[in-house]
Amino acid sequence: MSAGAKRGRVLLIYPPSPVINREDRCQQPTKELLVIPPLPPTDLMYLASIAEACGYEAKIRDYSQGGDFIKDLREFKPDYLVANIATPTFQSDMSALKKAKEILKTVCIIVKGAPFITYNTNAIYENPFLDYVIIGEAEFTLRDILNRVPDEDILGICYRANFQAEKTEKRPFIENLDLIPFPARHLVDNSIYRRPDNGKVQAVIKVSRGCPYQCFFCLATPVSGSKVRVRSAENIVAEIRECVEKYDIKNFVFWSDIFNFDRDWTLNLCRKIIESGLKITWSSNTRADTMDDEMAALMYKSGCRLVSIGVESGSQRMLNNIGKRTTLDDIRNTVKILKKNKIKIYNYFVIGLPWETEETVEETVKFAIELDSNFISFYTATPLPGTKFFAYAMTNNLVEGNLDFRSAYYQPVVKSHELSRERIFELHKLAVKRYYLRPGFIIKTLLSLRSFSEFKNYIKAGLNLIRH
Repeated sequence: MSAGAKRGRVLLIYPPSPVINREDRCQQPTKELLVIPPLPPTDLMYLASIAEACGYEAKIRDYSQGGDFIKDLREFKPDYLVANIATPTFQSDMSALKKAKEILKTVCIIVKGAPFITYNTNAIYENPFLDYVIIGEAEFTLRDILNRVPDEDILGICYRANFQAEKTEKRPFIENLDLIPFPARHLVDNSIYRRPDNGKVQAVIKVSRGCPYQCFFCLATPVSGSKVRVRSAENIVAEIRECVEKYDIKNFVFWSDIFNFDRDWTLNLCRKIIESGLKITWSSNTRADTMDDEMAALMYKSGCRLVSIGVESGSQRMLNNIGKRTTLDDIRNTVKILKKNKIKIYNYFVIGLPWETEETVEETVKFAIELDSNFISFYTATPLPGTKFFAYAMTNNLVEGNLDFRSAYYQPVVKSHELSRERIFELHKLAVKRYYLRPGFIIKTLLSLRSFSEFKNYIKAGLNLIRH
């Protein structure tokens, strides 16, 4: 191979399906949900960096944001097509890949995503246009495929051999996340992905993987394991610096399954950001029992302006049933600490879990209003395959009709033991309006705005809410 020649071409895509955040843990359609912006395809950027390191020409396309998939196939002529597949868009995603195989009969189609935790050998057997299903973390698995390691020696895949679907041994989770190259942001139009409040460009930096809590409805542990694996502070700051200096990006989502699980690591990261002199703003998530005043103060000093909390319910009985291992007082205390340190709060609640009643929904709405956070999302409970919730719903006959995840987290797909799907949906919509349409909340929000751009974005969100 001559100097500068490429081994082939790799096209990495979010298929031309409805807009959805395709992070495996949070497969959220954005159309019906408030203050949920589309996130950049960071997972594809990681894989593109792997492809380039293997000597391939890589191209990333997020077709949910526009673009001509068929034209790109015919003009780019990829040797490999890598697609992130999500449960809510599964059928349309797979239809696009089938069409790709019809157009480019020799293209090798590789899929990854949360559906393949459970649907893997059958996916190969039932979809002859697929060549590889990646199960688990994809970076080093894709590297082996592109380096043409024999299929039977590649961990964490399903593939077709002699008209049979074969499955290899599970690939261990990546222990040293610093070994993964930085995302290939040069292959993406970063300006598409902006903060929902002020419209500024933001990037996602994945700082850790894994969660030990194994909550009833959550995919974090099935997807990323029960051990929290963190990147070094130095590695994270180096990526931040690249974003600031090379791409002029100064707003970040620090993506993790649980950001501040390791207190010393969290404090060290904040100190390293401060020492770097980089003037950034960032957001993260937290558990309600891991925040303290020193941590919050240092987070704010390093640029943190928003923290999201998975509150889930205002009923302690519900929290106990889903294995959350937090108390309502834990949540109250964390919210108090964050407010004291001028960090905005985004609380998440789930309505419609199996033990939900009219009374527990009322407790949740009242608790949400009591906490009075800056942003809130009420999701309807969605039993995605691979969760304990999915197994429970199937065993306890909570599914009515066919499971349809196309409006996941918005249109209910299962009933509770006491509430119908229809009633859960009514209570969900009412909860959103009861929270956001309070006169006091509206006045407080308007007084907090600092620019006309923020005003326009909030008005747009408000009109969406009224139509909700």
